[in-house]
Amino acid sequence: MHVTFRQLAIFNAVAEKLSFTEAANTLHLTQPAVSVQIKRLEDSVGLPLFEQLGKKIYLTSAGEELLHYSRNIFQELDEAGEMFAQMQDISRGTLSVSVATTASSFATRMISAFLKQYPAATIRLDVTNRGTLIRQLESNEKDIVIMGKPPEHMDLVGEAFMKNPLVVIAPPDHPLAGKANISINTLQNEPFVVREPASGTRAALEKLFAWCHISPAIQVEIADNEAIKEAVAAGLGLSVVSRHTLELDLQARRLVILDVEHFPIARNWYLAYRRGKRLSPIALAFKALVFEQAPKMAEALSS
Repeated sequence: MHVTFRQLAIFNAVAEKLSFTEAANTLHLTQPAVSVQIKRLEDSVGLPLFEQLGKKIYLTSAGEELLHYSRNIFQELDEAGEMFAQMQDISRGTLSVSVATTASSFATRMISAFLKQYPAATIRLDVTNRGTLIRQLESNEKDIVIMGKPPEHMDLVGEAFMKNPLVVIAPPDHPLAGKANISINTLQNEPFVVREPASGTRAALEKLFAWCHISPAIQVEIADNEAIKEAVAAGLGLSVVSRHTLELDLQARRLVILDVEHFPIARNWYLAYRRGKRLSPIALAFKALVFEQAPKMAEALSS
């Protein structure tokens, strides 16, 4: 294939907009000029990249494949540009980080500490759920991801840097609040507010329940951790969350941690990225700070 970067850039724009006209406007080109470049690209590939059904255009199977490789090419070029810029001055580099919603409370503190050392650096932070984190890892979109246990089926580097205890929470007026050594079988009779099925917290909870041969009723399923805590405080059920998300709720006495058998569930927080990925100097600096700050952060979160 004889393909130019210009052709790929035009192809990406059309694939994103699914419109030759909108792509032409975005690229400040005429529509015929865009059509000519796409036709030349299709001739080079030997397969149609788009198909028109009615007034709409869609990517063909070949188009989907080319889009995958094209995005990777431009991402590699972007990383090369950032690498060269950071080699000139690490303090002015850009770091792209994604963080699990349940890790945001301490991750933002770590980022704050990092920016105190490198005040001219730029952090692109995305706080999202586990499903999106996995997708971002698959597509190599982020420099570093902070999450619970990385999926084993993916070729990743996952380095544990801090414990992540999962605890049972309840409103302060719950009948079990303040009781010691609560049998886990007692939870069989309690409704639960839980995360979505793709959540690592949900998976850990279900694994423990299966091992203990209990199956408490799921009252509410919520994808947002803060909304889960609100639901528990409102009396909709018990839940299991990271101890690291509860600092303000415990201080305000909106929630309490129950002393339940087999809890806390022992988990870890991980730094994850694609195996073989060459971390930029600024990513390596951030990674070093995370491992440096983790012991102090863990002590503060558990106090």
